[in-house]
Amino acid sequence: MKLIRYGALGQEKTGVVIDGKKYDTSAFGEDYDEKFFETDGINRLASFVEKNKASLPAVSDTERLGSPIGRPSKIVCIGLNYAKHAQETNAPIPKEPIIFFKSTTSVVGPNDNIMLPKDSVKTDWEVELAFVIGKKASYVSKEEALDYVAGYVLHNDVSERAFQLERGGQWAKGKGCDTFAPLGPWLVTKDEIADPNNLRLWLKLNDKMMQDGNTDDFIFDIAHVVSYLSEFMTLLPGDVISTGTPHGVGLGFNPPLYLKAGDVIELGIDGLGEAKQTVVPYAKA
Repeated sequence: MKLIRYGALGQEKTGVVIDGKKYDTSAFGEDYDEKFFETDGINRLASFVEKNKASLPAVSDTERLGSPIGRPSKIVCIGLNYAKHAQETNAPIPKEPIIFFKSTTSVVGPNDNIMLPKDSVKTDWEVELAFVIGKKASYVSKEEALDYVAGYVLHNDVSERAFQLERGGQWAKGKGCDTFAPLGPWLVTKDEIADPNNLRLWLKLNDKMMQDGNTDDFIFDIAHVVSYLSEFMTLLPGDVISTGTPHGVGLGFNPPLYLKAGDVIELGIDGLGEAKQTVVPYAKA
């Protein structure tokens, strides 16, 4: 099943995608948030859709898509999790997963604009496979880890490298800016993804392929990530975990290549759909 949220920013309604067409599920009466996932929401929604699919209102293709997940309690990311990406940034292969956080205020829809932060000079792109936690996870074994995954979602882990690497402190400083976490178009339930550790993911900048990789280059696979994170924090239903990016980021070029206003990014992952984002200059809200 593919879950969507659509409509104006902050006023999104819920929906599903069936045979490539979008349908409204507002009558289900719940957002796709922590409570939804905590209370077996995916199975309850599937039953609702099955009973009511003949009468579900269609959603126009002109409607804006929002993040398919209501604001999560946290967004946890894994850095340098692809061997080739670690090599291109001249970083050693991590012996344990590198963890950082993105702010929940960075979340936007899959086709929303990416706004350059004020005084940004090194904003970069990162196509990533993210997954959503389906039930509370604490000290989970690798063998049980995938039982805690609700589904998968396309993520662009937009990153301001000067903030991240040159301003002291943690990576989060360059990761959590407004609009820096476009998610979607859909949340795809895990039953539709046979092997999350073998998915092609790609990103184009102004129609030029920049990243073209596969999750089979993971240093730490999905089960390892779930189990590892659950040693250090409780993962709550609806939490978004992003698993790192393949080689081909702007930082890895010689000289480095960074985003500028007017640039257009297209990205996708097998089975998880595609997204398109335009880079715009900073503007005060």
